[in-house]
Amino acid sequence: MKKVIIGMLVFVSVLFVNGLLAQSIDQGKKFIYYERYKSARDIFQKILATNPTNEEAIYWLGQTMILPDDKTNKDLSDAKKLYQTSLSATPSSTLIMAGIGHIELIEGKIQDARNHFEAAISLSQGKNIGVLNAVGFANGNPDAKNGDPVYAIEKLKQATQLKKFNSPDVLVNLGDAYRKNGDGGNAILSYQAALAMDPHYARANFRIGRLYQSQGKGQEFIFMEQYNNTIASDPAFAPVYSNLFNYYYETDVPRAAEYFEKWLANADDDPKACYYRASLKYAQGLFLETITKVNECVQSEGATPYPNLFRLLGLTYNRMKDSVKSKENFEEYFKRQLSENVAPGDYNLYAEVLLKFPGNETQAGLLIDKAVALDSVEQNKVFYIKTITSLYEAQKKYKEAADWYQKIIGFKKNPGKTDFYNAGYNYFRGGANDSSIAIFNQYTQKFPEDMFGYYMIGKATAVIDTAGVLGLAAPFYQKAIEMGEKSADKEKVKNQLIGAYKYFIEYYYNIKKDQAMALTYLDKAIALDPSDVQLVSNREFISKNNPKSTPKKPAVTKPKSGSSPKKK
Repeated sequence: MKKVIIGMLVFVSVLFVNGLLAQSIDQGKKFIYYERYKSARDIFQKILATNPTNEEAIYWLGQTMILPDDKTNKDLSDAKKLYQTSLSATPSSTLIMAGIGHIELIEGKIQDARNHFEAAISLSQGKNIGVLNAVGFANGNPDAKNGDPVYAIEKLKQATQLKKFNSPDVLVNLGDAYRKNGDGGNAILSYQAALAMDPHYARANFRIGRLYQSQGKGQEFIFMEQYNNTIASDPAFAPVYSNLFNYYYETDVPRAAEYFEKWLANADDDPKACYYRASLKYAQGLFLETITKVNECVQSEGATPYPNLFRLLGLTYNRMKDSVKSKENFEEYFKRQLSENVAPGDYNLYAEVLLKFPGNETQAGLLIDKAVALDSVEQNKVFYIKTITSLYEAQKKYKEAADWYQKIIGFKKNPGKTDFYNAGYNYFRGGANDSSIAIFNQYTQKFPEDMFGYYMIGKATAVIDTAGVLGLAAPFYQKAIEMGEKSADKEKVKNQLIGAYKYFIEYYYNIKKDQAMALTYLDKAIALDPSDVQLVSNREFISKNNPKSTPKKPAVTKPKSGSSPKKK
C-alpha cells in the first residue's frame, strides 16, 4: 500500500513539474510575442539549465537569437550551433529540424532548408501544429527575404485543419504569409480570424495596422484606429509604441518622444535606447547635439556599438553638407550591420551620398537596384529610382535616365502616362529613338484614346528619317492630327497639333512639291496660333513660291528635336 502511495506522489510531482515547465515556456513565448527577447532568452536558458533536452525550450531560445532586428552574425552563429548540437543529441526532434531550416533559409541555403522543413513535417506526420507553424513562420514572416510565402501558406493552412486547433499565432503568421505573397485581402481575413479566436490578441490588430500603413497616404485613419485597438486590447504590447515612435518621428517630435518613453516602459533594457535619444535630437534639427550624443553612445557601448549609430552620423553629416564624413559613416554602418537588418531605404540613402562623388554612378545604381528589389511598397521603389534619374537628367544624360525610368514601368502594377512619358521622352532626348518608339508604342496600346503617344512616335521616327524623303513619320503624325482635331479641348492638344501640322507643311512643300496641301496645313496651324510669326512668314512665302517651279525653299523648320513637346 505504501508503494502505491509513493507512486501516486511521484506521479503528482511529475505533473506539477511539467505544469510549471509548461507555464515557464508559455511565459517565454509571451515575452517573444512582446518582442522582449532578452527576458525570453533568460527564461529558456533557465529551463535548459535543469532540463537540457527540452525541445521547445531549445527551439524558442534559438528564436530569441534569430528574431531581434539588431541581431548580429554572432547571434545567428550561436543559434545555428544550438540547433545543430541539439539535433545531434536528439536526431528525431522535429521542432529543432524546423529551426535548422530557418537558419539555412537566412543563410540562403534554400534547398537545404526545404529538406529540413519537409523532414520535420514528415516525421511528425503533418500533425504537429508547432512544427507546421515554425515552418510557416520561417518562410512567411515579413523579414524572411529567402522565404517562400506560397509554401508558408500551404503549411499554415494545414495547421488550421488539425483537431483542437486553437492558435491565433498561427493565423497571424498565415496573414503575414498572405501579405508577403501580395494578397492583402486574405491577410486581413486571417488577422480577423485570429481576433475572433482571441479578441485580446494585440498582434493581430497591430498587423492589420501595419498592412494599411504600408499602402501609403490616405490610410491614416484606418491604421491609426488599428493601433489604438492594439493598445486598448493590450497596453503592454511594446511593438506598437515603437512603430508609432517611428511614424511620428519626422512630423511630430514631441509625440514621437511620448511613444518612445512608452516603448521603453514596456520593453527590456535596450542598448538602442541611447541611439533613439540621439535620433530625437536629429529629428529636432539639433545636428551638433546629435553628433555629441552619438559619440557618447559609441563610447559607452565598447567594441560593439549599435550599428545604426553610424547610420545616424551619416545622415547628420549629410544634412550638414559634409559629404565626406557622411560617406565615411555610411561605409562604417554597412561594414558593421548584418545584411538581414539593413532596410531598403538605407541602400538608397547611401546611394544618394555616393552620387555626390563623380564616378560612383555604377555602385550607386547597384545599391538602388537592391533597395527596389527589397522594398514591397511601390511608392518607395519609385522614390528610390528618382534619386538617380534626377542626377542623370541634371547632367543631360538622358538615355541613362530613361533606362531607370523604364524600370518603373516594369515593376508598377499600373504604370501611368507620366511613367511612359518619362522613359520615352528621355530616350528621345538622348537620341535613342528606337527605344523611344518602343516605349510610346506601349503608351498607345494602353492609352489608345490619347494622341500624345502617336505624336511622339512621329517625332522620333522623323529624326530617324532625317531627310523626310520616305515619309516614315507621316502615318503617326496623321493619326495624332485625326485624334487631336476631334478633341473637345483644342487648347489641351494645341502644341502637339501644331507640331504635327509643321511636319506636313515641310513634307508637302519640300518632298511632295504640293503647294496646296502645304498651305492647308499652314492655315490649320495659324488658326490655332495666329501670333506665330514664323507660321505667318512661311504662309506668305509658300503662297508666292510654287515648289514645282522654283528651287527656293521656304523658311519652314521642324520642331527642334531636343525641345519639349509640352505635354499637357
